Amino acid sequence: MPGSLPFEAVTQDFNYACDRLKVRDEIRELVRTPDRELRVEVPVRMDNGGLKVFIGYRVQHNSARGPYKGGIRYHPEADLGEVRALASLMTWKTALMGLPFGGSKGGIQCDPTVMSQRELQELTRRFTRAISSIIGPDRDIPAPDMGTGAQTMAWMMSAYSEEHGYSPAVVTGKPVEIGGSVGREEATGRGVSIIIGAASKDLGMSLQNSEVAIQGFGNVGSWTAKFLSQMGCKIIAISDVKGGIYNSRGIDINALLKHAGEAGTVVGFPGCDRVSNEELLALKCDMLVPAALGSVIDGSNADRIHAKLVVEAANHPVTPAAYEILKQRNIQSIPDLLANAGGVTVSYFEWVQNIQRFPWDMGRVNLELQEIMLKAYQNVYSRVILEKITFRESAFLIAVERVVRAVELEGLPQ
Repeated sequence: MPGSLPFEAVTQDFNYACDRLKVRDEIRELVRTPDRELRVEVPVRMDNGGLKVFIGYRVQHNSARGPYKGGIRYHPEADLGEVRALASLMTWKTALMGLPFGGSKGGIQCDPTVMSQRELQELTRRFTRAISSIIGPDRDIPAPDMGTGAQTMAWMMSAYSEEHGYSPAVVTGKPVEIGGSVGREEATGRGVSIIIGAASKDLGMSLQNSEVAIQGFGNVGSWTAKFLSQMGCKIIAISDVKGGIYNSRGIDINALLKHAGEAGTVVGFPGCDRVSNEELLALKCDMLVPAALGSVIDGSNADRIHAKLVVEAANHPVTPAAYEILKQRNIQSIPDLLANAGGVTVSYFEWVQNIQRFPWDMGRVNLELQEIMLKAYQNVYSRVILEKITFRESAFLIAVERVVRAVELEGLPQ
């Protein structure tokens, strides 16, 4: 089901890379297995006076290349399987981007859309205290994810600092006023647009008037739409959890942002036809950008995709079965490891600024982001051409190779 992300699905890509790299079985098992999985109970006194116990997780997958790094998501489906899968993806993503981090992920099974600010703050502070013994600026650095944001990170930093002293580097994605980095909010969407700009040239696609369909109009989808529109793309369809809109002549993104801010949804935007999220995925377009939940393109609908290029702005939106179908149909896809890595890259910049107590300006953040994104893209594309493989295969080969090498250099148990 959309949103669920079994660890086994992510491991298929890892196993492909290990097979091709001829990684020994003992090292494969060592790298595949998470270092630590913590499950905690988080009791919260709700506004109605009742006590509710939420279940939270923090999975630390691998730290051979640096402190664990990964977001915290608040979502009803944030179970151990999904969090474990996302933690491993962070290991490969930070390795591919050349960042000095490992991979982790956290989650609480809850629906933040029906909780008050007081309830969310209590939930966040209690969860932070419950996992405080395994996180820290040099151990594990959380960040926002689905259902969380800058305010959540502010609460986490405050709760951790109460016990450990002022520690802005313990989380990233904070408000700028308390140590966050400028450019972090739009970083993932900006990174997606940078990768699309580079890939379009190599794939012989003109951005001018390219027709783009984007599933998801949250942080990632909205910023991606804005940047691609500025680059000359024609955004013909956009959706959110309540439904989608379509206009073959293109959608005015600035006007849509205003409408969505007032209405709470893209649905009802003037001049557009209504489409479902499933219908949006099947639209004929140049680029399809799934920017919402994972596993939305699977074996049941991959044969109905009519885009020339699929860009994974969400975490693992294309299942292994769907990937094989797209590959057979010669539909190119840019994996999430590369496409949506702008967020963790600017999170790295924020962490550096916090440690050095020296803030960067927007110009430096965007320049450094572009340099790292383009370097990673070129590494992936060079291997695509050299070894005649796909973008996804190339990205996992590079990432797994780097992590395996780090594990070997650390030394294996004797």
